[in-house]
Amino acid sequence: MTKQKQSLKFAVIGAGMVGTAIGFLLKNAGHEITSFADPSAAHLKRAGSYTGSAGFRSPVQAAALADCLLITTPDDLIGGVCAEIAAGSSVRGKKVFHMSGAGGLDLLDPAARAGASVASIHPLQSFSSIDSAIANIPGSYFGVTAGAGAKKVSADIVRDLGGIPIYVSPEQKPLYHAAACIASNYLVSLMSVVESIYLSIGFSEREARKAYLPLVYGSLKNIEKQGCSRALTGPIARGDSGTIQKHIEAIADHHPDFSSLYANMGVLAVKLARKKGTLSSTQAKIIAGLLKGAKHEHSK
Repeated sequence: MTKQKQSLKFAVIGAGMVGTAIGFLLKNAGHEITSFADPSAAHLKRAGSYTGSAGFRSPVQAAALADCLLITTPDDLIGGVCAEIAAGSSVRGKKVFHMSGAGGLDLLDPAARAGASVASIHPLQSFSSIDSAIANIPGSYFGVTAGAGAKKVSADIVRDLGGIPIYVSPEQKPLYHAAACIASNYLVSLMSVVESIYLSIGFSEREARKAYLPLVYGSLKNIEKQGCSRALTGPIARGDSGTIQKHIEAIADHHPDFSSLYANMGVLAVKLARKKGTLSSTQAKIIAGLLKGAKHEHSK
């Protein structure tokens, strides 16, 4: 006979998009969401509609009702909220988690000193709404950083959310999170550059997105199947220095603010093309020289 999974009692401190979505998913997994805490009455009402949980303005009141405390506030507030809870109620024997990507376990020191087990679980996923978070969290990797006594329960919670735990040391967290930001936030920023260029030649926003998104999706599929270096295509991968020169001149004339970006990304593409084996050392030297000139020209 299989052992029945233990149902845990959670208080979610921070009723934003992520906290509300995590609460909903944990409830669906069979856990009890006893309470939410948030300074916003509207956020508490919204969270309650997803989980039926009690809402409190005070984190201390919410925390008193649960054995597991999940702090989902903005990163800069985590340490202060944790200290407020540890000072206002007993956390001895409880599990206290935060969901910051870059923050270490030091943010939870007040709880650890008061006898709690502490950990961080961070979903490698992008959220634009509660419903998209609920849809996207299952199947996502979670960076897990856990103190003594919290490693197993952290992994179990991640699996209950439908996620895959991957362990990250406290020292590695800033790099781990920087990579996540480049993959998500900077990809969005890069696409905004693409849109700006297409808008400048007369495309509408809708036309621009319909034009470039299939290209992006195709590139992502190629990365998934073949890895980055083998997925690289285009003029740098072919060694087409004449086309690169035309790009540099056009961007310098019409979008000089993007010249350094084009050049810096091009330098990375040269390295990938060399790794792929489609670019000779001579071709790489020529293209790298053109890109270096574009960076130098823009910095004047």
